[in-house]
Amino acid sequence: MTKLPFKIAFRYLFARKSYHVINMISGIGAAGMAIGTAALIIILSVFNGFESLVNSSLTDAHPDLVIKPATGKVFRPDSLAWLVEEPAIVRLSSVLEDQAFLSCDGKQSLVLVKGLDECGEEESPLQKHLIDGTWQLHRGSRAMAVAGAGLAARMDLNPRFLSPLELHYPSRTEAVSLANPAAALRSVKLGLSGVLSVSAELDAKLLVVPIGTLRELLEYESEVSALEIWTEAGSEKAVKKDLEQRLGVLYRVLDRYQQNASLYKMMRYEKLAIFAILIFVVLIIAFNIYSSLRMLVIEKEDDIATLRSLGATDGLVRHIFRLEGWLVSLLGMAVGLVLGIALVLAQQKFGLVPMPGNFVVDTYPVVLRTADILWTVAGVALIGYLMALLPTRKI
Repeated sequence: MTKLPFKIAFRYLFARKSYHVINMISGIGAAGMAIGTAALIIILSVFNGFESLVNSSLTDAHPDLVIKPATGKVFRPDSLAWLVEEPAIVRLSSVLEDQAFLSCDGKQSLVLVKGLDECGEEESPLQKHLIDGTWQLHRGSRAMAVAGAGLAARMDLNPRFLSPLELHYPSRTEAVSLANPAAALRSVKLGLSGVLSVSAELDAKLLVVPIGTLRELLEYESEVSALEIWTEAGSEKAVKKDLEQRLGVLYRVLDRYQQNASLYKMMRYEKLAIFAILIFVVLIIAFNIYSSLRMLVIEKEDDIATLRSLGATDGLVRHIFRLEGWLVSLLGMAVGLVLGIALVLAQQKFGLVPMPGNFVVDTYPVVLRTADILWTVAGVALIGYLMALLPTRKI
């Protein structure tokens, strides 16, 4: 008895109707569900591809873990020398960061200055993003700098020109004179050795310099803003938990997500908004199934009377037509899943759709994720069930 509603609904699905318009509307509904499902899979996969590009750039711009003071801007790292002996820590680098005023050939800009120690200068992943000049923070006894591409373009900076860069910062120890405020500014000069490009946000403001030069400008001795840590593959969470327990409340240990919390939240909300918009489009398309099912109920009034005379309850009759309507949406969803997954896999392997303009990749990046497929199946199946439920409630 449990299979009877499904057998009758399946027969109604493929049987010829008295009115061809019912078949036409059902076909349009199934095709719409297929296109909507495929669009969900493809667009979410493209979004995942761009997200993976952002993650790869952040991997070089930000370390696995960062240790920062719980209060204040800087701290002395002398008490944390034991970190060097930790076996799970592959690399440890001291960093000093602050905003300063940059001037060169009459042009000025507020910049984010990042001072690297010797380890950072030699092994920083940022050097892989160099697009002009050389990665060099020292040239003999002269301090050098590497600028972000956006900053270099805005201020017409070129590593081949010899114009020095001047960094200015208000003195922390000298009193400001109202008669001559400029006298309280400290300044250092640097050469420009290279230009790098990581992300639009960093490119517009980043200036990488030796940590000793920045300490001279900021009037610090051995203070740092943070300790950057790179760990062995897969050990990031365990190292983070261990460091949090050992460092206590005086320091904060931030993973890559926490270092860029606003960016990751924005990407998550964007993906959620895209999913909601596409699901709404599928909902509108699904009203074709509602219409066809209403017309099918009217056409099958004689069959309904026959079923009742044979002992079928109203619940059984409603279940038959509900299944018939749901099968239309599930059929469209299945075709859409196959089509969407096939197109995504083809794009991954063959790069069918090129990326317009000059971009870091030649074709649209796509990443197929199981979670997206499951959410798509759940959303489309639920909409199909609701569209089949509504017109059968009055039977």
